[in-house]
Amino acid sequence: MLTDPTDLFEEHRAMLTGVAYRMLGRAADAEDVVQEAWLRWTSGDRAEVREPRAYLVRITTRLAVDRLRQIQSRRESYVGPWLPEPIVTDFGPSVPDTAERALLADSVSLALLVVLESLSPLERAVFVLREAFGFPFAEIAATLDRSESAVRQLAARARKHVDEGRPRYDVDPAQRRDLTERFLAAAANGDLEGLLALLAPDVRLVGDSGGKAKAPLRIMETADKIGRFMVAVAQGAEADFDFRFEEINGGPALVALVGGRVDAVYQVDVRDGRIACMYILRNPDKLQGLALD
Repeated sequence: MLTDPTDLFEEHRAMLTGVAYRMLGRAADAEDVVQEAWLRWTSGDRAEVREPRAYLVRITTRLAVDRLRQIQSRRESYVGPWLPEPIVTDFGPSVPDTAERALLADSVSLALLVVLESLSPLERAVFVLREAFGFPFAEIAATLDRSESAVRQLAARARKHVDEGRPRYDVDPAQRRDLTERFLAAAANGDLEGLLALLAPDVRLVGDSGGKAKAPLRIMETADKIGRFMVAVAQGAEADFDFRFEEINGGPALVALVGGRVDAVYQVDVRDGRIACMYILRNPDKLQGLALD
């Protein structure tokens, strides 16, 4: 049994970071919250702490709720559509169960994190702790200093909002990667007809530049508009682009690099064998911390 405070904290760091990222949608904010939790853990009185895991989750969640309330006002003035900061996800051998891997991947998907933005900070905390990490309602109630009945009501509201706001996509990563590769090839060759064959009629394109790079400042819709846009992007691309696939936010994504620097991340969601939504992340502030091997 671990007794050293540093070892105890490190044992739970990955989970704490996971909670904070799902709450905030930005890796840098999540790291700040976990660092603050570490400072409180090491400087506080641990004599009465019988369950370090529950105690650390409580500190981290409350700090994340406070941080979310602070940054929500900043996001209201964000230039163009907002997407979460992308993270490389590699669950590795620590998560051998296929069902558990699928749940973890889904809980950090861009589609879900965008919908979670519509929740209140408390609703989001309850949803993350319950749906992503399986915490019992009683423990969540203690974490948020609310009654269990109040937490159950928050959970029901959050689940209703998520179900109403989140489209249903196919989750097969092999299919998503195949469609991404075919889409890239068609765009690079200026094959508009080939692109249209891959896109659902009601496809959407969400680009996040924060006003600091070239990307659509509004959500684009319809296959024809998006197909023509992507052909134009491919034709105007710099010659020294390099592309590689990475697992980003639980699914395959195409990472574009220029001179070894991440320039953009492209990811698609699939429905009925066609691309139903495309995400383009180009805000350099969100890409600079992307940890690639």
